[in-house]
Amino acid sequence: MKFYSLNSQNIQASFKDAVIAGIAPDKGLYFPERIDALPPAFFDEIESLSDHEIAFRAIHQFVNEDIPDDVLKKIIADTLDFEFPVVEIEDNVATLELFHGPTMAFKDVGARFMANCLGYFSKGEKQDVTVLVATSGDTGGAVANGFLGVDGVKVVILYPSGKVSDIQEKQLTTLGQNIEAMEVHGTFDDCQRMVKTAFLDSGITDHKKLTSANSINVARWLPQLFYFLFAYKQAKSKGREIVFSVPSGNFGNICAGMVAQKLGMPVQHFVASTNMNDVVPQFMEKGTYEPVPSVATISNAMDVGDPSNFVRIRHLYKDDLDTLRENLSSYSFTDEMTRKAMKEIHIKTGYVMDPHGAVGYLGLKEYQKQHPDTFGIFLETAHPVKFLDVVEETLGLSPAIPPQIQKVMDREKKSHIISSYEDLKDFLLA
Repeated sequence: MKFYSLNSQNIQASFKDAVIAGIAPDKGLYFPERIDALPPAFFDEIESLSDHEIAFRAIHQFVNEDIPDDVLKKIIADTLDFEFPVVEIEDNVATLELFHGPTMAFKDVGARFMANCLGYFSKGEKQDVTVLVATSGDTGGAVANGFLGVDGVKVVILYPSGKVSDIQEKQLTTLGQNIEAMEVHGTFDDCQRMVKTAFLDSGITDHKKLTSANSINVARWLPQLFYFLFAYKQAKSKGREIVFSVPSGNFGNICAGMVAQKLGMPVQHFVASTNMNDVVPQFMEKGTYEPVPSVATISNAMDVGDPSNFVRIRHLYKDDLDTLRENLSSYSFTDEMTRKAMKEIHIKTGYVMDPHGAVGYLGLKEYQKQHPDTFGIFLETAHPVKFLDVVEETLGLSPAIPPQIQKVMDREKKSHIISSYEDLKDFLLA
């Protein structure tokens, strides 16, 4: 299968080349030339399939020309070695817990899948690949962990100084080996802009082979569809229309869920739940896309003012706003509303949500006001301990520190402080 640039369908690449390049030469995101629906029997019998079998059959059409089946099965096994439970919170509301992996965030899936793919593709190559990635929180830790020690791959992570949690910062600045952290004076949007500029700077690319591990990369983005299918498998027996509410920042996660829908997954609707960075809710209401500088919130991983993957979502629905509205709703919520939801759910059920999950919960409840007969699943995208200060301040409790987090707490932070794109370029060329 070929992948084409969303800026020009004449620019095409294989899966391997799209992964290594990260972004098309015309700045466009790569998109699969087609999405072939899986046979209805796959969904009829999904409860009898293992998660590894589901993932293999779902991703096979996109990668099989570049990755042999036996290698793909091993990549999937190495990626999916933890659980993805759907936990019921209240009547017709459940959460899909995506924090049981090594860095306790949903991005473990995409980062590990991509790391394994790139490790396979780089075997025998004479030139190292440099993975350049911007993070608003969890991407950095997941990428650092996924690529740690991978031969032939070096990783450079840009993050906004003072705008990620202490634990998130520890996870991306303490590993060493082939991982370098760049602490940027600015916002996530500034970090993302630097990454995109570097890909198009021949002064760098003539000397370095660059790729991205943000969800702009197809190998980071597509495997996120796996856990939507795993959730459907667990919720199918409810016998109600299923709705997914996804806390959304760069919109890769929800876009992957929509690809699962295009594969034939029977799901009624998606809800993109955002914090006060509400570019997409405004677009869905007014029909005009107007990116703005991001603002800082307690759900910092969603502090994105110009979400890269929304162009993929629009493309999925042929840029027809009416069709998009039939499949997607989007709502934004304040920090005050987020904290209130965290408190109310903890008092009523004892369940501790992180602030991103709380935003997802709020979006689901908003949608269910008009659609009460649906079974809603909101994504709990990170363990609450990763936002310890917010949880302690809001709920007055301290969650136990899991082993995955304990092992980085006492390590020394090491980062390179930069203020401009030229600082990044100098580092990459040094």
